[in-house]
Amino acid sequence: MKQRQLGNTGRMVSEIGLGTWQLGTKWGDPFNEQEAMEILEATYDSGITLIDTADIYNDGNSERAIGAFLKNHRDHFFVVTKCGRGLDPHTAEGYTAENMEAFIDQSLRRLGMEQLDLVLLHCPPTPVYYNDDLFAGLDKLVQKGKIAHYGVSIEKVSEGLQAMNYPISAIEVVFNMFRLKPTEELFPAAIAKNIGIIARVPLASGLLTGRYTKDTTFGANDHRSYNRNGEAFDKGETFSGVDYDLGLQAVAALKDVFGTDDLIPYALRWVLMHDAVSTVIPGASRREQLLSNVRAAELPALSNEQMDAVRAIYDRYLRASIHENW
Repeated sequence: MKQRQLGNTGRMVSEIGLGTWQLGTKWGDPFNEQEAMEILEATYDSGITLIDTADIYNDGNSERAIGAFLKNHRDHFFVVTKCGRGLDPHTAEGYTAENMEAFIDQSLRRLGMEQLDLVLLHCPPTPVYYNDDLFAGLDKLVQKGKIAHYGVSIEKVSEGLQAMNYPISAIEVVFNMFRLKPTEELFPAAIAKNIGIIARVPLASGLLTGRYTKDTTFGANDHRSYNRNGEAFDKGETFSGVDYDLGLQAVAALKDVFGTDDLIPYALRWVLMHDAVSTVIPGASRREQLLSNVRAAELPALSNEQMDAVRAIYDRYLRASIHENW
C-alpha cells in the first residue's frame, strides 16, 4: 500500500483508508461487533494505516470497536475522528470550544487514546467557519495535548477555503467522478498551504460501484431512501447529490470508458490521480467490500484519455445540476 503525506501533520498515511460510517453494519441495520472486527483485521492485513470515524457513527460503536482493535495495533494506525453532529439541535451556536472539548473527551474514552491524532469539525453550519473563538479553542486543545491536529469536514468548497484562514491540518470533502468542483480552487489552495485532503464518499453512496440499477431498492432506514432530497441532512451526502436516474446514465457511460461493469477500482484510482488527495476513504460494511476497495491500489495510473472521458461525462450529464451547489 503506497503512502502519502497528510498535510502538515508530518505523518505518512495509506493512500486508501477506511471510512467507518458503515463499520459492522449496513446503513440502518443493527451494529455487528464481530463483523466490525473482521473488517478491521482485513484493514490491518491490507496495509491500510488511516481509519476515519466519527463520534456519532453507529451511536459511538464505531469508535468503541476501533478502540478495542487499537489495543494491539495502536502504532500502526492514524485515526481521524469527527465531532459536532451530536449537538441537538445542530446549530452554529452550539459549536463552542467547551462543547467540542466535551465531545473530544468522549471520543478519547471510546477510542482508548491519550491523544487524538486528528479531529475534524463534522460538517458544521457555514457560520462556524468564521468563529475565531472556536478555532482558538481548538488551538488550546492542541496545547493541552488532547488532540495532535485538527481540521474540518466540509459540504461546500467555499467552507474549505474559509477554513484555510485558520491553522488546520486537513480538509475532508466529497470528491469523486460525480463531484469535480474541488479541483478548481480547493485543491490548488490546499497544496499551496500544505493542507491534507481526505476524499470521502468516493463511490457516491454506491452509485459508482456500477452495481445499481433502476430496480435496486434500499431499506427504509437507509439514507439512500429517506435523504435523496436532503430531508435529513445535506443532500450532497446521498449519491453526491446526483439524481439517481441521471446517475445511472452517467454510470453506463463510465462503464463504456473502462470496459467493465465493476467501476470500484477505477473510481478510487481516479480520485488518487489528483496530487492534492492524501487519502481516499471508501467505507465497508463487510470484509469483502474492504478487499474490493484495496484493489484500486494495484491499478496503474489512468491514461489522459480516460481522465478526459470522465470529465466529459461529468460535463454532459451532471455539471448543470451539481457543480454550483457544493
